[in-house]
Amino acid sequence: MPILSSRGAGSAKGFGLTAGDALIDVDYLVVAGGGAGGFNMGGGGGAGGYRTSFPGGTKISLTKGPNSITVGGGGTGSDSNPVLGTKGTDSIFSTITSAGGGLGIGQCAAGRPFPITDRNGGSGGGNGGQLGCYPSPVAGGTGNTPPVSPPQGNNGGKGNINNEPTPGLGGKGGGGGGACSAGSDSFAQGPAGPGGSGSANSITGSSVTRAGGGGGGGTQYGGDQNGGTGGSGGGGPGGANTVGGTAGTANTGGGGGASGGSGPFGGNGGSGIVIIRAPGAASPKLSVSPPTNTKTTSPAPDGAATILTFTVTGTLTVS
Repeated sequence: MPILSSRGAGSAKGFGLTAGDALIDVDYLVVAGGGAGGFNMGGGGGAGGYRTSFPGGTKISLTKGPNSITVGGGGTGSDSNPVLGTKGTDSIFSTITSAGGGLGIGQCAAGRPFPITDRNGGSGGGNGGQLGCYPSPVAGGTGNTPPVSPPQGNNGGKGNINNEPTPGLGGKGGGGGGACSAGSDSFAQGPAGPGGSGSANSITGSSVTRAGGGGGGGTQYGGDQNGGTGGSGGGGPGGANTVGGTAGTANTGGGGGASGGSGPFGGNGGSGIVIIRAPGAASPKLSVSPPTNTKTTSPAPDGAATILTFTVTGTLTVS
């Protein structure tokens, strides 16, 4: 690929290039697709992995030619216990890969034994209310999987077991992890677990929060039946009793909210996004395709910079 993960024209020589070949150093924000929420008192979907160089991180050097950009899709929610939904898919720019968000696990996970590896990801999916299927609450999925530094996400929350600690209040799902915080555990006398919070970034010149975790699903058995709130940054709220989960917001990497007890589908995860910031106002040397992706100039008072936004998989060309 005609991209270097080094900084500055001088370093290009170490890769067999001349100083004139290394055209421009750019910042990036790479957010993967969020995981789907679980079905029937399920756990919230984990946010897509969140990695950025802005501000103050190590830039990536672009050279001439086409450069592939992959924008991860959100996971798809399930409407039945025998079928698990899916986790989010990865977003990729050069050497930077952000991992798809973990799947929120539905009630009893259809009786499947743990661990279910799809609950792990950029941020981990929450675990569902167990209804006595297991002797103790099961931890949510593990975030920052695979591990990178700084971390790309956080863990999902635990589901609450029926009758623990108060009989008759039913199980509830834990929240999915977000870029800035873990998903919350659920408790018998409260709502399902909220999703973890996303992270704010001003790479475009305006602050936008992305990669929030999905909320856990509420119970159908009495007590507080409400679903958990979605995390800031596009996390979908979990459904209350008999209510489906809300999808994560598109192009934020937000996790999908889980469905409440006997509710329809767990919410789909939100698709990811890749944003590249280059110095100079709308440099003619940079172009994007397909036309769904955009090239703009950052607004004042941020200062003149070229912002390349990929909402779907495409190509960045340096001429």
